[in-house]
Formats: sequence, C-alpha cells, structure tokens
Amino acid sequence: MKKILIINANYYKAITDKLVKSSLKTLKQKNYKCNLLMVPGVFEIPLAIKKNIKKYDAFLALGCVIKGKTPHFDLICKSTFQTILLLSINHGKPIGNGIITALNMRQALERCGMIKSNKKNKGLEATNAVISSLTNAPKKI
Repeated sequence: MKKILIINANYYKAITDKLVKSSLKTLKQKNYKCNLLMVPGVFEIPLAIKKNIKKYDAFLALGCVIKGKTPHFDLICKSTFQTILLLSINHGKPIGNGIITALNMRQALERCGMIKSNKKNKGLEATNAVISSLTNAPKKI
C-alpha cells in the first residue's frame, strides 16, 4: 500500500480544511495510507517534504496564498513552487501542488469549493495528479 503525506499550510484554516477534506476522501476511497502534517504557511512546505522524503511514496502540498499589496505573494509562490518541483525531480517522487494562489479571498473560496463556481477544488486536482503519477505505467504500442 502506497503511503502519502499531506502537508497542510493552515494559515487560511477554513480554506485549507476544505482542501484536506477532499484529498483525504479521495485517497481513502482509493485505499492509500495517509498522514497529515500541519505547517504554519506555504513557505514551510518544502522543508516538511524534505524531512519526510524517505518515509513516503508521494506528497500533497496544500495551502493558500492571497495576493496583498507587497511583493511577498510573488516571492513566496515562486520560491515555494520551484523548491517543490526540485524536490520531486531530485527524489523521483510525485508531489501534488494543491496550493491555491489567489488575487483575492473570493477566488480562494472558489478554488476550495466554499463558493460555487466552475473551478475545481485545488486539493482534489492535486490528489488526482498524484494518484495518476503513482498508477500510470507506459503501455506497449
């Protein structure tokens, strides 16, 4: 049984709780073993993955960053996303990026499913990407 660690940056707790809930539901339906690790913000996610990289088959990075009036949003998002990608490539392990990047609170609420919209739950998208990465194998053609 594959083990997946969900790392939840709970700075926006109401939003990320929805991401975690949808991810856990799907993973349990598909019989994955899951653990949850809470971190204060998305900037702490890559270190949490690095510390646990040998213990799990895959990871889900969940969180939310909402743009403010300073460059903080751009700096946090770029450095976090690049580091998550490098960890995945360097260790050959899938890391689903379910971090919402929103220009305002309404967008964030839409992306977690708290407001009805045509946008999918970002946690569920990341979960499905990880499941796909773990189960897809090349087919003979």
